[in-house]
Amino acid sequence: MSLNFLDKISEQFHSGLPFVAYRKPNEVHVKVIFQRDQELHYVKDYTESGFVFAPFDVKSPAILIKDEESFVEVFVSGQKSTENPIVPLSDQDSGKDFYIKLINSALDRIKSGTINKVVLSRSIHLETFKTPFNLFKELLHQYSTAFCYIWFHPKIGLWLGATPEIFLETRNDKFKTMSLAGTQLFKGDEFPNWGDKELEEQEMVTQFIRDSLEDKVSSLLISEAMSTRAGNLWHIKTSVSGNMKTSGLEEIINALHPTPAVCGVPKKLAKEFILNNENYDRQFYTGFLGELNFKEEIGRLSSRKNQENKAYRTIKNKTSLYVNLRCMQILENRVMIYVGGGITSGSVPEKEWQETKDKSSTMLNIVLK
Repeated sequence: MSLNFLDKISEQFHSGLPFVAYRKPNEVHVKVIFQRDQELHYVKDYTESGFVFAPFDVKSPAILIKDEESFVEVFVSGQKSTENPIVPLSDQDSGKDFYIKLINSALDRIKSGTINKVVLSRSIHLETFKTPFNLFKELLHQYSTAFCYIWFHPKIGLWLGATPEIFLETRNDKFKTMSLAGTQLFKGDEFPNWGDKELEEQEMVTQFIRDSLEDKVSSLLISEAMSTRAGNLWHIKTSVSGNMKTSGLEEIINALHPTPAVCGVPKKLAKEFILNNENYDRQFYTGFLGELNFKEEIGRLSSRKNQENKAYRTIKNKTSLYVNLRCMQILENRVMIYVGGGITSGSVPEKEWQETKDKSSTMLNIVLK
């Protein structure tokens, strides 16, 4: 198995030049995009083309790595664990008191009626002696159904992740997105049994998407909620699709981001609570990332009799964006792992703390194993 792309991105990194390498869910091809200089490009109106890396807080600009050089390489995952057991931290309850206090403060706001839901997060700091490129290779091995990436810009930093959640996909004027909420550990063949808290949380996200898009799109279709597995976790997922009518990509993105799956309801008040109380900067965690306005050629056979053996091509404008969940930031020989969970009226602080520990296993299994 050739891993030439790992050598090439390592060389690009040590040259101090921006790059991104990523693999979409259930695919075998890793795509690598190189930028030839250190210039920091920003997204202005989402008509640009390149790989976008957007933060949680929309007041900070989204970063664009321009596709100045790219290639694709096949990566076949080797033998991987089917259950991805949780690797415990030596100090696994560090920061617990603050997080529990934060949850109780959120519950007070929910009881007062000002907020219905707020997503609270925290970061885990630990040392690693693995290179970023070995970490990325492990992500590719372990999480074949996730969007796996490694992203670097010398003026921003180095990030890796394996996210299960689509933020927005478009092809010309058609779009699809999803609402994802609720978390349970995967336990063999046992199917998850969802409680009222998880179902209510999922419905909040779905309703937000419906309300945000119904006057901006047409032919809006919303599926039934279903259980979906991501690594060693179960979630509830609802698929949403439709046509963008006259709405531009920027209008759709601004309407959705940040969704209640990473922020809360109502969006403005939940976001203010997060920024004023989490006591750290999420940066690109719970932002979004992916391909922005890529051109896709599709070959079709001509139906004209005098061109029976010829084909014609159509060009589609394609965007594929993912929510930046299950991610980490690399800081020399240290990593910051980001995790969070949705707080509603049915939340129990101790259980919410445990949920963040469960979610942290996605990255901890890569760093510590």
